[in-house]
Amino acid sequence: MIKKTLLLASTLLAFSVVFFACKKNGGETTNLSVHLTDAPYDASEVNVEILEVNVKFTDDSSGWLTVPTVAGIYNLLELQNGIDTLLAVGPVPRGLLKEVRFVLGTNNSIVINNTIYPLTIPSGGSSGLKIKVNKNLAASVDSILIDFDAALSIIKESNGSYSLKPVLKLK
Repeated sequence: MIKKTLLLASTLLAFSVVFFACKKNGGETTNLSVHLTDAPYDASEVNVEILEVNVKFTDDSSGWLTVPTVAGIYNLLELQNGIDTLLAVGPVPRGLLKEVRFVLGTNNSIVINNTIYPLTIPSGGSSGLKIKVNKNLAASVDSILIDFDAALSIIKESNGSYSLKPVLKLK
């Protein structure tokens, strides 16, 4: 936890410098915070490795910008009942935010009855998990809250393995 806090503090400091440099050069930016929360699910842990948070302001397939991310393995079940965590924060252009994408790693798992099962994610590692946002970022500071709904996302396969077909909702 201390490591994540120190990483977040240093990231905030570095991107404050970038933010003020952009502002000095006349660029209109918003300091965007991306938070994550979850709905309840009947397991001990649902762990998802988030490597990067990207945002997109255009309709084409290019134009993804990386928001400075606190990469790590997040237990979604610790993010319930009004609790969320800050995943990423940094300057982005003002305007209509079209999409957010989470780039996932391979360290994803679920713990049920003290047994750890790997969670396979069909396309999470290659293309990331995307959510349509369509929110106008006009203020100097803005944030979004994304609910990663574990209850709707976990699929128990017929062979006893588990897969993650993420259901993301904008709160």
